[in-house]
Amino acid sequence: MKKKWLINSIVLLVISILYTLAIKFIDVAAIAADGSKVGFASINIFFFNLIGKHLLWYKITKYLGVIPILMALCYALIGLSQLIKGKSIKKVNKQIIALGIFYIIFVIVYIFFEKVAINYRPIFIDGKIESSYPSTHTLLAICICGSSLLISKYIFKKNFLKIINIFTWILMILIVAGRLISGVHWFSDILGGIIISLFMLSSLYTAILYLDDKK
Repeated sequence: MKKKWLINSIVLLVISILYTLAIKFIDVAAIAADGSKVGFASINIFFFNLIGKHLLWYKITKYLGVIPILMALCYALIGLSQLIKGKSIKKVNKQIIALGIFYIIFVIVYIFFEKVAINYRPIFIDGKIESSYPSTHTLLAICICGSSLLISKYIFKKNFLKIINIFTWILMILIVAGRLISGVHWFSDILGGIIISLFMLSSLYTAILYLDDKK
């Protein structure tokens, strides 16, 4: 099982890199709001014309995006509480430590894509053009909510766990779907966010499997 998920993580990493490179070279056309070039132009224009723009969903997902950040903060506080009570890093749940490392990597990836513009949005936001790939809200939703789904069983009791996981699934789907419907991202941006997030979650799950075996 561990080897299977390790291989799965490597494959997803390769797919993430190749997909990101493909956006720079395949079916490139000047379709961004500022006239700059975007890859997968044909399919992106097709979906943009099909869905249109719905800025209400942009605002909704902007506010919903705060919730995964609060979720991450809650897990961080749980880890800090275990550290204070146990007075040693050894007393902190190993899965929480793995989650903390995952959060650090996530922040690095998030900042990287905020700073390195692969392509730009299909519309101006508040009169400004912004980087669009990948959809960082999609990254945020899937990585934080997805990691919660993987870790929550080690932290919460069964009855409470079910409620948390249902809420987490709904939140994740709402943010990703809402971001696509909003029209502030190209379809390829959303898909890129999903692929990169799946690689990161697969890597976290692989780490969890190795930690479980060390019990």
